[in-house]
Amino acid sequence: MNDPGKRRRKCLGGAVLLLGLFAGVVSAGTTPQPGDPAALLALADSIKTSDHDGFTNLLKQLNQTTAGLSNEQQWYLRYLNAWETGYVGDIEKAKPELRDVIDGAPDIDFRMRATATLINLLGIEHRYQEAFGLLDQAMDNLPNITHKDARFQVLAESSQLLIQAGQYDLASTYADQIIADYPQGRNGCIGKFLKVHAEFLRGTTPVDEAQSQNAIDTCDKVGEGIPADSIRRDMASFAMQQGKINDAIALLVNRYPHVVSYQYLDLTSEYDALLAQAYWKTNDIRRAEKYALDTADIAVKSNFTQPLSVAYQLLFQIEQQKGDMRDALAYHEKYMEVDKSHLDDTREKALAYQIVRQQVEAKKIQLETLNKQNQILQLQQALDLKQVETSRLYIALLLTILASIAFWLYRLKRSQLRFMRLARRDGLTGIFNRQHFVDEAEQSLRYAAKSLRGACLILIDMDHFKQINDTHGHIVGDHVLKQAVATCQRYLHSCDVFGRLGGEEFGILLPECTPSKALDRAEEIRQAINATPDGDSVPLVISASFGIASTEHHSYDLRRLLVAADDALYRAKRHGRNRVVMNIGDSVPAAHGSSQDRKDSTDDGGQCTDPAA
Repeated sequence: MNDPGKRRRKCLGGAVLLLGLFAGVVSAGTTPQPGDPAALLALADSIKTSDHDGFTNLLKQLNQTTAGLSNEQQWYLRYLNAWETGYVGDIEKAKPELRDVIDGAPDIDFRMRATATLINLLGIEHRYQEAFGLLDQAMDNLPNITHKDARFQVLAESSQLLIQAGQYDLASTYADQIIADYPQGRNGCIGKFLKVHAEFLRGTTPVDEAQSQNAIDTCDKVGEGIPADSIRRDMASFAMQQGKINDAIALLVNRYPHVVSYQYLDLTSEYDALLAQAYWKTNDIRRAEKYALDTADIAVKSNFTQPLSVAYQLLFQIEQQKGDMRDALAYHEKYMEVDKSHLDDTREKALAYQIVRQQVEAKKIQLETLNKQNQILQLQQALDLKQVETSRLYIALLLTILASIAFWLYRLKRSQLRFMRLARRDGLTGIFNRQHFVDEAEQSLRYAAKSLRGACLILIDMDHFKQINDTHGHIVGDHVLKQAVATCQRYLHSCDVFGRLGGEEFGILLPECTPSKALDRAEEIRQAINATPDGDSVPLVISASFGIASTEHHSYDLRRLLVAADDALYRAKRHGRNRVVMNIGDSVPAAHGSSQDRKDSTDDGGQCTDPAA
């Protein structure tokens, strides 16, 4: 975690392709005169990715001479400093620095470049709704941007983010605007790459090979290998869809050494995944397995869910063909988990885009409503005796229009609320999903820390859940999960935070709760879950294991609480399941369960005691 190089490599994966390739305002070969801050700033901007060490040295030099910079040059330097902070992976520090430039820079071009960079960082953090909100504001300001490079950065980020949200037509339109500004050069290369990539993902028409080759030639001419080989990746994928497997293999193998040399792990994992699929289709099992394992090795470390999903699915099929059903089942479980995570992330992007579009439309309708109201007032003031009847009819018409607008505004608001609920809730159980549980739990812990009140975290994992799925099917498994959630909710209080962390694992944060009280409540829930369901077509005896961690022993940091509670949960599983274990630091005593004694502790109560409705 302390290696800046590792942080940078993580930061430049997938969502930040264009940030890493964005060309500066002067050529990297320009040699500024000593003491010329404008030239030094322009040079630093142009080499920030191609010669990052040189870029950081120029920043140090410029930061030591800020007194000699003009106001505009100081804002330029502040933007470059913020960009560098985000580039090395310190996103939390970079965001307020970029917002300072957005809010304070007098030059709209600097404000828009900072906005585009911030959109990029929000995408890395999966804060898609904020990213799309900023994107909408940036596009409103696009006609006012005078600097072509700033305009390019906004359009490029817009096209890239829209591709991720599945809005390929709009992304292609923005890419066309980039190409119109930059027919050739580095920026033109990126514009053509975005255009080809959006058209490929849209999939409604065959890939235009001439257009793709033109984009590759443009990128090769300026030495931009990553976007050029990204286009070749799309061409190979399309060839495989057309059944031209050998053509795809030849293209991928020819470019593979170049792709590896970039050390751009996202693209490398995608090449590995495509080669694994291609060799599988040609029955070359040895090579298919080799490239699938290479894909998994890279994708697991860098959290690239799409190629990892492909790799696990292929490894499942390979092990199944070998007859090794144990390994096949293990890979299939991994595939299901990763594929769900990938689909959830894709769905989250699409939902975020739709929510922002709904908000924009609602604002437009509100403005139209105000305009109509103003027209009514103006008409009322302009009435005279001869025009009363005619004007009243017109007012009635406008009122009818207003009523229609209000009706559509109401429907838009309902749709917006529905999208927001979908983004926060688990689709099966209706409780908080993992991301929203983390947000709510962190907020509750911050309040507890300020008021010096204790809190406890309970992790719950259903016992033998995989056996239930395998024996009785996923429908019964889903019913068991929903029944377990309903059982937990009967024992929760109004201020408790309850969410599904993934699969059959759940989390409950109990604010203003002592360790002793948490043990009691966890035991109540455990006994309730362990009861046999009544009235089910397939009667089952279900149980769950519980791990507890408290702020009294592990501080108010949610990550530490999760690690401690997970360790206690592991011990509960290891000692026979269907029990409650609390982690108190050096030792982890079992609190409840079969053949285990409860550890006594003092309960000084809590203010949140009434079960939630």
